[in-house]
Amino acid sequence: MLDLFLAVAHHLLIFTLFGVLIAEFVAVRPGMTNVMVERIAAIDLWYGVVAALILAVGFGRAIFAAKGWLYYSHNAFFWAKIGVFVIIGLLSVQPTLAFISWRRAVDAPEDPQISRIRGLLCAEVVLFLLLPVFAAAMARGYGEFG
Repeated sequence: MLDLFLAVAHHLLIFTLFGVLIAEFVAVRPGMTNVMVERIAAIDLWYGVVAALILAVGFGRAIFAAKGWLYYSHNAFFWAKIGVFVIIGLLSVQPTLAFISWRRAVDAPEDPQISRIRGLLCAEVVLFLLLPVFAAAMARGYGEFG
């Protein structure tokens, strides 16, 4: 039962994170007002919370669920998935810092700033699409080594 619970929780969190990321991508656009910046900052807080939960549940699943750590630790697609997740996390730092800065500013952000952050969010979305590909390959036993 633990295996099922962790699998369902992991998948729901991943879908939630993708939804939050898409919400940020859609909301960050030229002509944003301070009110919109406040909303985006709140969305971004959820992005961080859900990402942390994904890591906790995901590693819990890898360690305690049916397949166990040996299965995952010897799979290249598992490590590719972790690597892409880390890259996405690193890419998300600049937008988060921008949202914090924009919240504190008196004036709304300028379009060039918004375009740069939107580009980073777009890169996150594109990289995110690799996660289910790697997960599907891993679940089918591709990428095993050692």
